Amino acid sequence: MKKNTIFIVALFSTFLLSAQDLNKEILTGDDSPYLLGKIDKSGLEGQHYASWFNEEYIQYEANDKIIEELSTILSDYNIMLFMGTWCGDSQREVPRLYKILEACKYPMNQLTAVALSSEANLYKQSPQHEEEGLNIHRVPTIIFFKDGKEVNRIIEEPIKTLEEDMLDITTMNTYQSYYHIVTIVDNILKSEGIEGLKKHETKLIENYKTMVYTTGELNTYGRILYGTDRVDESIAVFELNTKFFPDESGTYMSLANTLGVTGQKDKAIKVLEDALEKYPEDEDLKENLEIIKNN
Repeated sequence: MKKNTIFIVALFSTFLLSAQDLNKEILTGDDSPYLLGKIDKSGLEGQHYASWFNEEYIQYEANDKIIEELSTILSDYNIMLFMGTWCGDSQREVPRLYKILEACKYPMNQLTAVALSSEANLYKQSPQHEEEGLNIHRVPTIIFFKDGKEVNRIIEEPIKTLEEDMLDITTMNTYQSYYHIVTIVDNILKSEGIEGLKKHETKLIENYKTMVYTTGELNTYGRILYGTDRVDESIAVFELNTKFFPDESGTYMSLANTLGVTGQKDKAIKVLEDALEKYPEDEDLKENLEIIKNN
């Protein structure tokens, strides 16, 4: 009997620990708490998040015809959701996702939802690093897996509507999300490294120039690489961004600042001096150059 009692207590303690790890809330001094780590719908319906979650959940009207079709196939997939409760795109798309999944009678034990941090020291990461190796650079990111392999993903917002994009992924799978360039670059870095990225640079710019809309696409990805100790790869990505956007001073500053903080001051100065030769009146470049020279 004593052994059974010990077993029950141990089992209860394990359950309690697991429950405490779910929907962990980080309290901040400016009254802007956020969830961090694994979460579920009940966490998003909590005191600090219910206002935006419930409003969007109630208001969103999914296409019934698409839902009917999606319902027959969606359970074949496991889904990973990465979001930030602090992120406007997440606040819009995540309630819609839950409404679609529930309308499809999707088995919720096949959904893994993870809330990420926006803090500089844990930027778009979670304490248990469920995002590791999955190239999470924007939130929300919704990844669809089948038979243990990634099929496709929706990044930040749908191309059409959320349910239409989900139907494409689970049927024809011709879907290409926003920030497709980041997926391409990440795959090259994983398979061929930095030298492979340099080898493909000309073709990348030629093929994707019209598909990369802002400097932020590769810049945010570079920040993620830097924050996860892939420093040399981050520098290569920042350098590539200067080729995609040669007229944007911010790309040179991101590259130079990263070189500077990694002890490559001379290279950082050269990047900014070369940029100033092209744009001698750019005050931001001048200021950034002086800061690096004096540090």
